[in-house]
Amino acid sequence: MYDFLWFGVFVAINALVVTLLALFVSYRRISLRIANGDGGKLEMKQAIRAHANAVEHTAIFGFIVLALAVLSAPLPVQAILVIAFSAGRVLHGVSMLNSAFGMRRLAAILTYASELLGVLSVIYALFASL
Repeated sequence: MYDFLWFGVFVAINALVVTLLALFVSYRRISLRIANGDGGKLEMKQAIRAHANAVEHTAIFGFIVLALAVLSAPLPVQAILVIAFSAGRVLHGVSMLNSAFGMRRLAAILTYASELLGVLSVIYALFASL
């Protein structure tokens, strides 16, 4: 049961982030009166890109966290990776919508570091289970 605790936390937090970003895309569409595409509006492009980027990274990291849970990786490893990744995704969404480049840089570091360390952790857990 506890092996999947951090997978559940990951799903709850990141599904909320992706959903909020999707709602923001809809809000922008309504407020800017754009039915399809980005209408050539920077605000619409930013909202769409923030949502798409979240979906891209959340999907692959979800597989990483699931693999760690299935392989019974240590819970502190799962916790650190999920917290760092989730913080990165929240910061990224906020930075994309506010054009905060410094925050976006930190978000990218947290995201990519979590993904790379997650992959290495999966590889380690695979060999440790042999």
